[in-house]
Amino acid sequence: MLSVHGRRPMAVILEPIARFLLKFGISPNAVTVVGAAITAVIAVTLIPSDHLVLAAILSGIFAAFDMVDGTMARKRGGGTSFGATLDATCDRITDGVLFGAITWWLIYHDHASRFIVIAAFTVLITSQVISYVKARAEAGGLHLIGGLVERPERLILGLVGIGLEGLGVPWAIETALILLAIGSIVTVIQRLVMASRDPHAEDATAPPAGASEAN
Repeated sequence: MLSVHGRRPMAVILEPIARFLLKFGISPNAVTVVGAAITAVIAVTLIPSDHLVLAAILSGIFAAFDMVDGTMARKRGGGTSFGATLDATCDRITDGVLFGAITWWLIYHDHASRFIVIAAFTVLITSQVISYVKARAEAGGLHLIGGLVERPERLILGLVGIGLEGLGVPWAIETALILLAIGSIVTVIQRLVMASRDPHAEDATAPPAGASEAN
């Protein structure tokens, strides 16, 4: 939801940052890679070592680079196909690393119950599936916009959960993960329903490379 409706309010913050970086000749792709790399390092070092508040704050700051690079690309006249591919790839990496680190913390530091660990793995898996459904649908000519839990909601709930957990709020990360697990499952179903109802849902697709066409 926020990926559709949240961009305009954030433009007041993002556009000056984008102009500043472009002024020094920094490319949107460089911002994408650096932001993803730093976010991943923060997650794998601070979360397993129980520095949850610092991890939440720093991860939130550098995760915002995901929106800065897009703003930079638009100000340069538009993004590229490779830039979009790179951005999506880095998003999947950072999502996987973040929720993988949270799952590690739950198992080895918090000694969480099996139910909570299952919820964490559900979020870890569905975070990839939600994005894949959209990418695969669009590759097939279908049009998918929105969803209950997209990447902004996932990051906000996950980071707020670990931040509050680090401040001593009981059941903060557990509540966040349960909400995300339920919401993510709903979103996968929601996107598949959207795809099935697209006007081009029943269009024939080309056979994969190497396959013989049916007579």
